[in-house]
Amino acid sequence: MTRASGVGSWPGTRSREAVVAVRDLLGDGIPHLPELPGRGVGADMVGRAAGLLEGLHVETQPYGWRFAGRPGHDEGRARALLREDLDELAEAYDGWSGPLKVQVTGPWTLGATIELPRGERAVADHGARRDLVGSLAEGLRAHIADVERLVSGAEVVVQVDEPALPAVLEGRLPTASGYGTLRSVDRSEVRDGLREVLDAAGERTTLVHCCAGEVPVQLLRESGARGISLDTSLLDGARWEQVAEAVEAGVTLWAGAVPTSGGDWRTARDRLVGAWQRIGLPVSALADVVVTPTCGLAGASPSSAVAALRTTTDLASALTDLAAG
Repeated sequence: MTRASGVGSWPGTRSREAVVAVRDLLGDGIPHLPELPGRGVGADMVGRAAGLLEGLHVETQPYGWRFAGRPGHDEGRARALLREDLDELAEAYDGWSGPLKVQVTGPWTLGATIELPRGERAVADHGARRDLVGSLAEGLRAHIADVERLVSGAEVVVQVDEPALPAVLEGRLPTASGYGTLRSVDRSEVRDGLREVLDAAGERTTLVHCCAGEVPVQLLRESGARGISLDTSLLDGARWEQVAEAVEAGVTLWAGAVPTSGGDWRTARDRLVGAWQRIGLPVSALADVVVTPTCGLAGASPSSAVAALRTTTDLASALTDLAAG
């Protein structure tokens, strides 16, 4: 059956309300641990992942996150917010048995965002890139263990968020001065670094989320991700063909098909099914798809976020019926 899930972020600042809302809305699909960037520093996607790093420390400057030589207040706040979220998760999912998704910002988006002490992005330095990949992989292992300890019946699903991946590959990131761009990172290094982080999840289900239109579908397949999460409204014909190849190779499509404002499930169904049939995939294969909103919901109003997930679950039900024929 087609299942519904969310991308990750949620509006508001109250962890308990967010965790319970996502559980109640997605309990028949694949619920997730929501992220609440509205709480400020340390709750944003970069700060949240930076707080997981093993052996590396971060702090904030007026322009954003930077690596530091020792633990500080900002890093401590990020870790405290995550602990709060995990405590709420344990209470809300007491007795839970089934899939439960967690999200972590990937190494290439972290490297494109966090700066070195001397002021350039970490992705510009080969040694820093290597250290960041290894540190994140270790931190992710520990994070998964925490979730499984707190929710013993959870079948943990791991989503790695990489919105900056195309810019890293194509050399489109600006330098610190703003007068140039950083050199692109070799495709094989990007693939291998992503694979190392995904491997930290062991045999658990993994996926990579990239909401850019120029998403490198083939590279995500080669990284070993079992699923790819895309904003399907941004895909052109060539990338839909790459999606078809991935699906035929056994990769699960997490189709971002529902606008973050919600909208009508029939419209989302018609668009997704139309694209699906144009690339020659059988309608019955829609049963293996997971549908989501097009992106995270932190920028939506609380009512719009709820509407988006309700539309997503309605779409999943419609596709289940359609696939069953």
